[in-house]
Amino acid sequence: MNGVAPLGASRKGGEGEGCVLHLLSPGKMKAESIEALIDENGLFAQQESPPAAMSRNGYFFEESGYLKCDMDDGCETKEETGGEELFDAVNNTVVSGDSIRFFVNVNLEVPLNAADENESAGCVLLHTSRKYLKLKNFEEEVRAHRDLDGFLARASIILDETATSLDDVLREMLKHFAEDPENMEPSCNFEKIMSTLFTDSGTPREGNGTHDVSDSTGANIQTCTSHLKFHLLSDTIQGVTATVTGVQYQQSWLCIICTIKSLQRRHVCISRLERPQNWGENSCEVRFVILVLAPPKMKSTKTATEVGRTFATMFSDITFRQKLLETKTEEEFKEALVHQRHLLTVVNQRPSISDGHKSHGSKPLKLHEFLNVGKGISDDIARRFPVYALDFTDGIIGNNKAIGKYITTMIFLYFACLLPSIAFGSLNDENTGGVIDVQKTIVGQCIGGLLYALFSGQPLVVLLTTAPLALYINVIRGICDDYNLDFSAFYAWIGLWNSFFLVMYSLFNFSLLMKLFKRSTEEIIALFISITFVLDAFKGIIKVFKKYYYSGRTGESYLEKAPTDAIPSLGINTTFLMNSSVSRSMSLENQTGTHDVHYGRETAVLSLMLMLGTLWLGHTLYQFKKSPYLHARVREILSDCALPISVLTFSAVGSYIFKEIEMSKFNYNPSESLFVLAPVQSLSIGSVMSAMGLGFLLSMLFFIEQNIVASLTNAPENRLVKGTAYHWDLLLVALINTGLSVFGLPWIHAAFPHSPMHVRALAYVEERVESGHIYETIVSVKETRLTSLVANFLVGLSLLLLPFPLQWIPKPVLYGLFLYIALTSIDGNQLFERVALLLKEQTAYPPTHYIRRVPQRKIHYFTGLQVLQLLILCGFGMSPLPYMKMIFPLIMIGMIPIRYNLLPRIIEAKYLDAMDAEH
Repeated sequence: MNGVAPLGASRKGGEGEGCVLHLLSPGKMKAESIEALIDENGLFAQQESPPAAMSRNGYFFEESGYLKCDMDDGCETKEETGGEELFDAVNNTVVSGDSIRFFVNVNLEVPLNAADENESAGCVLLHTSRKYLKLKNFEEEVRAHRDLDGFLARASIILDETATSLDDVLREMLKHFAEDPENMEPSCNFEKIMSTLFTDSGTPREGNGTHDVSDSTGANIQTCTSHLKFHLLSDTIQGVTATVTGVQYQQSWLCIICTIKSLQRRHVCISRLERPQNWGENSCEVRFVILVLAPPKMKSTKTATEVGRTFATMFSDITFRQKLLETKTEEEFKEALVHQRHLLTVVNQRPSISDGHKSHGSKPLKLHEFLNVGKGISDDIARRFPVYALDFTDGIIGNNKAIGKYITTMIFLYFACLLPSIAFGSLNDENTGGVIDVQKTIVGQCIGGLLYALFSGQPLVVLLTTAPLALYINVIRGICDDYNLDFSAFYAWIGLWNSFFLVMYSLFNFSLLMKLFKRSTEEIIALFISITFVLDAFKGIIKVFKKYYYSGRTGESYLEKAPTDAIPSLGINTTFLMNSSVSRSMSLENQTGTHDVHYGRETAVLSLMLMLGTLWLGHTLYQFKKSPYLHARVREILSDCALPISVLTFSAVGSYIFKEIEMSKFNYNPSESLFVLAPVQSLSIGSVMSAMGLGFLLSMLFFIEQNIVASLTNAPENRLVKGTAYHWDLLLVALINTGLSVFGLPWIHAAFPHSPMHVRALAYVEERVESGHIYETIVSVKETRLTSLVANFLVGLSLLLLPFPLQWIPKPVLYGLFLYIALTSIDGNQLFERVALLLKEQTAYPPTHYIRRVPQRKIHYFTGLQVLQLLILCGFGMSPLPYMKMIFPLIMIGMIPIRYNLLPRIIEAKYLDAMDAEH
């Protein structure tokens, strides 16, 4: 009788196009009772297989679990002399439309009556897993060539093997390893490897009355009264071709893969049999056996499966196999392998060239595209206006409501807009002597944010005043002090010139130039912005330490004169305690007036703890959605509200729990009037023209920041569907900043990382696991204007909360906010990920597209060049010289010729394109 029915439909041949290669991984489990597997209808429990998307290049497939077997037409009942019934599952392959179902066949020995039920206690369950893997792309995946080169350097080839059984063939291949001095493994037990190749390692072998049958890979299955011994290959790769009538297996070759802990390096052996061997269903005429052995701790692109995929791709070609049969020597065999690699590389190059123009869609920019005045703006309006109403109704009306997600996003966005406005408003207040303060910053944020949310083409972009703009304002104040210029008038003229240039950029379609910014360049600028947030936070905490921690030493002169013999037993601790008590009683002038306050080193230490605590709690809650605790919806809410929860928590800690300790708070001086027109007519013509130069440099910053942030927001991985509006949004930003300039309010433009974080907050995300690495993929995003509208409206209402309770938010909490924003912004930044690769062992490398397509050394070269560009950008953008900060937008633009002209001289263009690819 048959022990285990074959897997899949058996057909000889199967050599046509559309070949699919599958990885078969059987395992074994002990059965508690047969009823656990058979339902009340006598059917095996079904687990749906994933749809098989067949293509010309083919795929491997995997399928796990016990699949349904129809008892009427798919199973047979046979009576044995022992009076036992056995359900023998027969192949059943159904191909329907877009999906293919492969039915795993499980054989279980079932007693005839209930009295003999306990006799099946020795039964084992066979778990079969099948996995689709794409055929190796020899043109893109660099490991395909490396695998073959490594094999050719230490070739293990057996020609015309005379052994007839699978066990004997594998023993000869392992013996070939052992006898080859180049492949010696000092601590390797080849007998143990032999047993590891099969599933019966450790299976009970006791019992009487065994008899042998053949399984689908040619090994034997022994059945007995009380125990079963499964002798199946653990991991194999075979080629299959899907047709409308079933599945055709390529039966002339078999790839066996295995992971062995005792191995030190990978080994490949190819054996060509003298005659075709019939090793059971799906392996009726085997002529080639490929054995791949690898240690477990390997880079994701060097595993046994990946190496097996390389050779399986080559052997899936029937013409290639025919050539191998005609070879007489090992050298001819190697030459055939090299020739096949060349053919696969050339075949894969053809579609990549033809698809290249389609995928990039970026033809060389021509002059007439910029002379077509207003075309970009009209195209943007035509693209976005038809879906304008949907921006207000999506998620509110209809089946797919997302009101809960909208509420959490509004809360997050409110704090993400308000707190930076307070921080940079306080900084501007210090730099401008109160001309631009916290109140004006909040008003400008509210007005500009509302206008942009109502009329922009991409409402998911968030407008804010940023650190570079605060630097510009500080430089402008210094120029006004040096040349005795009216700050309000000079500031207004610079803003007007900036808006003028932005209008010109939008009318003449200058946003088309953003096609020249590759992903790598955008990530350099994004990481630069994240670094500025970190530096702002550390600069702030250093100021706190200088003011409180080191100023506490002023009490030392008093302590030196104070008698210390009153408590001599305390020794050194006496000085510390008295220093602390004296410092707490000293007088300090704070922002709101002069009165007795308590300060000292504890203020500095508490400030540091508040900053780090805000960062820790915010990031912990942000990552909480990945934890197994609480309900999924609760985890999502906590993750979306991580920022406000952390800020409110540690504001309460600093202002209430430790209220006796003086904390640094932001300045607040009530403005007499928020809307006062700047005296633009008071400046001379020379001053106005000098403002034009500064306005031009400022417009370069606006142009780059606005378009790059919009590009990151509209990135393909975010799956936004309503279209882009780069030209119209740039024009709108110009108009908004015109009004802000004449009223002396701070400028605003698209902010990173707030805009991508806004998208993330509105996104539905799913996780996938690949080679042990977890990846998050955005499924869809709710594209709405409501979240920005409500958040900016609430920012305007926050004027009613000044000075209290908003002034209860300590400055260290704002510094912690900066660190939180910087840390969360590096998620998905490939530059940061590739820098982290330098600190990881190769086994921890993720199987990303650039790891597969680019040699490791080239990856590190490219990363080093990016880091060098980042350091140059930081050198200009963070220079203590104020005028160097003004020209760093030109450094950003200078990265374009570096990427297109310099880098291709160091790294091949195909590798650069692979690392700049989206995914």
